[in-house]
Amino acid sequence: MDKVLGRLGVESLSQMQLDTSDAVLHTDRDIVVLSPTGSGKTLAYLLPLVERIDPAQDSVQAIVLVPGRELALQSAGVLKDLGSGLRTMALYGGRPTMDEHRRIREVKPQIVFATPGRLNDHLTKENFPVNDVQWLVIDEFDKCLAMGFRDEMSEVLSRLPQNIRHILLSATDAEEIPQFVNLGKTKRINYIDETAQISSRVNIYKVKSPDKDKLETVSKLLRHIGEKSSVVFLNYRESVERAADYLRQQGFAISMFHGGLDQKMREDALYKFSNGSANVLVCTDLASRGLDIPDIENIIHYHLPETEDAYVHRVGRTARWDKEGRTFFVLGPGESIPSYVEEDQADYPLPQQLPAPAQPRMTTLYIGKGKKDKISKGDIVGFLCKKGGITVDDIGKIDVKERYSYVAIVREKLNTVLALTRGEKIKGIKTIVESVK
Repeated sequence: MDKVLGRLGVESLSQMQLDTSDAVLHTDRDIVVLSPTGSGKTLAYLLPLVERIDPAQDSVQAIVLVPGRELALQSAGVLKDLGSGLRTMALYGGRPTMDEHRRIREVKPQIVFATPGRLNDHLTKENFPVNDVQWLVIDEFDKCLAMGFRDEMSEVLSRLPQNIRHILLSATDAEEIPQFVNLGKTKRINYIDETAQISSRVNIYKVKSPDKDKLETVSKLLRHIGEKSSVVFLNYRESVERAADYLRQQGFAISMFHGGLDQKMREDALYKFSNGSANVLVCTDLASRGLDIPDIENIIHYHLPETEDAYVHRVGRTARWDKEGRTFFVLGPGESIPSYVEEDQADYPLPQQLPAPAQPRMTTLYIGKGKKDKISKGDIVGFLCKKGGITVDDIGKIDVKERYSYVAIVREKLNTVLALTRGEKIKGIKTIVESVK
């Protein structure tokens, strides 16, 4: 266990995680876990769950339902990082179900992470058997069980065995858990402080913008913040694109994220931000749920959150685990902090003299070969060190996809690597190496 936690950069488990693990391993009850955003709920259920899965059995034994594809991908990534050897897949919309079915036959996953609609597609077509499913996890069950998902959720549960165990997890309590979830005797693990709206480790600041258009003020704030990882929230896709274009022209290394982007663009954006190649993420509230990116220090509200729930989930992106964080309300003429914000706020004046936009230490490479080409992380490290003229210390996060790979490298080495790897082969195969813009 210590070796696994060390690989994940976690020193020890929290009491919530220990309680959840004990309930999974040593009771026969269904489990409801309520714990704040950023407290490690994914790890809380996955660590004990992998002990309950039979690695010799080539069938799906656990299904994890999530409200969106980003959380499906991210949770599947956490499972892979555990190094358990269990096979997994993330199933979600935006790509042909037939392609996923083909991969299911190849991979033979034992745990799947799926959105409700896409899982129904597979179950309707009987793309994998469910008779060996023993566990159903519903992550962010408050959102999964909201009115928009209820029909899909009801359909999913009607197709699964009735004697399975349930694990429900959320940062906020649902008003009710519908009868179709079919909970039996339940162990409730509640670590939500009903009196605390957000973590006490988050400091709240007001930044005054002299103009209704706040982009110049946001630019100044980001320049003052420096290289620290920051998320800028806006309420509309068009506003996100406008703000991203403006900040990019100002010289910031940004990622842009909203629901109108295609799947690969969204994955590229999150990958660049999570691996340190971009230090500013400009996004809608789509990024406020389910994204577990460590070390986000600053949450900036260009547009005020439309609801208290939106505010809580936005701010939940920072001060994760035991870290500290800051949130900034950028207020135009006539604007004030919403009345639902209970904590004290301080003014945050900006100095007249500001540095140029800080550049992140890393940048991201695209390598046009992946798992289909039998390429591993070790192959990529060897290729970049031997052909690209860099050392292991210059290489950061590596993510090997089916047909391509992403690699974070030290920014100042980018041009050298691109020049030296042009036309070179990895494992005897000629490949493309490009910078991810």
